Amino acid sequence: QVQLVESGGGLVQAGDSLRLSCAPSGRTFSRASMGWFRQAPGKEREFVAAISWSGSSTRYADSAKGRFTISRDNAKNMLYLQMNSLKAEDTAVYYCAADRLARLTTRFWEYDSWGQGIQVTVSS
Repeated sequence: QVQLVESGGGLVQAGDSLRLSCAPSGRTFSRASMGWFRQAPGKEREFVAAISWSGSSTRYADSAKGRFTISRDNAKNMLYLQMNSLKAEDTAVYYCAADRLARLTTRFWEYDSWGQGIQVTVSS
């Protein structure tokens, strides 16, 4: 497993943008596919976006399509989630995750490394 650390969360207003970052602590992503998930209070953890090791393939939840962009810079060992046109319903704790089997999956139980999560709050 790899320890992951998210950054870039905070409080913004509806319509604003925010970029989340994720970096491994002490190791590299090691050819893993990566994903972003979120969990709002009282709700289950839900898939947001995923990206292949090369960055050539991506997947998005319907709620994220057209507003969020997942990207990675393997040279810098960084994962990003650019979030535009934020809505109040995007408020949640956001987690980055790594799947060492590189399945580009939407299923959270198939990811074996997780960050501690970072709060994103969008006020309406």
